[in-house]
Amino acid sequence: MSFEETLARLAVRVGLNLQAGQEVFLTAHVEQLPLVRAIAREVYRAGGVALIPFFADDELARVRLLLAPEEALDYAPDWLYRAIGERLESGEMARLALVGEDPRLFAGVPSDRLARAMRAQARAYRAVLEPISRFATNWTIVGYPVSAWARAVFPELPESEALSQLKEAIRVATRLDAEDPLAEWRRRADELSARAAWLTERNFAALRFLGPGTDLTVGLAEGHVWKGGWGEAKNGLRVLPNIPTEEVFTMPHRERVFGVVRATMPFSLNGVLVRGLAVRFEKGVAVEVRAEAGQEAVEALLSTDEGARRLGEVALVPADSGVRRAGVLFLNTLFDENAASHIAFGQAYSENLKDADRLGPEERKKRGMNESLVHQDWMIGSGEVDVYGLDAEGRETALLKGGRWAFSP
Repeated sequence: MSFEETLARLAVRVGLNLQAGQEVFLTAHVEQLPLVRAIAREVYRAGGVALIPFFADDELARVRLLLAPEEALDYAPDWLYRAIGERLESGEMARLALVGEDPRLFAGVPSDRLARAMRAQARAYRAVLEPISRFATNWTIVGYPVSAWARAVFPELPESEALSQLKEAIRVATRLDAEDPLAEWRRRADELSARAAWLTERNFAALRFLGPGTDLTVGLAEGHVWKGGWGEAKNGLRVLPNIPTEEVFTMPHRERVFGVVRATMPFSLNGVLVRGLAVRFEKGVAVEVRAEAGQEAVEALLSTDEGARRLGEVALVPADSGVRRAGVLFLNTLFDENAASHIAFGQAYSENLKDADRLGPEERKKRGMNESLVHQDWMIGSGEVDVYGLDAEGRETALLKGGRWAFSP
């Protein structure tokens, strides 16, 4: 079985757990057509009724940001996203996203134009994001190489060789080198789910991250739930939302984050590479932000709305994770967030709050859930960062020491 056939089968059969009669809304880069075609074959073999692909192109995206009239930057096709969101809400449409973008796509684009367009896109796309964040339907995300991404990861190699090397790194990170990748991922998802259940049972009041440039206390939402591995969609399906995935994650309290934290890896933010990010939090708010590169892009993100300066996710990942085995800085959040513990500015996931569907907006906020139009992960873990769980009296339990798990569920 080829790389594309194996990855397509994993995405459809395990990631989506696609059921007969469902349709699939798929987004992909134009260079990812080989995988899209393999996915189409797998969708129809599984009894899917339609694969609906939407393709993106780097040059088209840059042209709009550089040449469109100012007022056009405030436009996004909300009518389209509303229609898609309604189908996702019904549970009859599954969502499959292929990632593989140029991490420096918008380098050189004026930051004010980029910020304006991103705000408009975030407002309109919320119609799609909300049913996804509530797990109204089955969804998953997988990665597949494109040339610009490969050149960024392996700048010293000719393009064809860079593409080959990136494909090999993805093969290792997604465990396609296992004898039976589907069985391997089912086993791994069981392990992560067990670890998340142990953490939920302990009901820590906060987490503390300690390492070079980092002394951060992240209070946890009242009634928080840890997730990892399998996800349970509202349409009754058990899915694997990210391939690869090595994290267990939960909901920070929007007002109880204090201290300083330094990013341990670069990351791509709306096509701008951010390096050396350091942030100071007071009462849950990022009050001081510095970056060695990409400072304007970070400030643009944080200006989106009031919730953008607060945290919506905190995740634990061991430094010896499966993605680390690939030995590559992917410059792509799907992969790099599964190589290190991380936090995220912006929107929280309601699945990380007990009985969230029964609570109104004010009660969710009171319990600590953050609301925002954005959700941006960035990595803060490494072999030098230790993580402790704090109970209500402040007593510490080691969770990660030297980048490795310090407990067994």
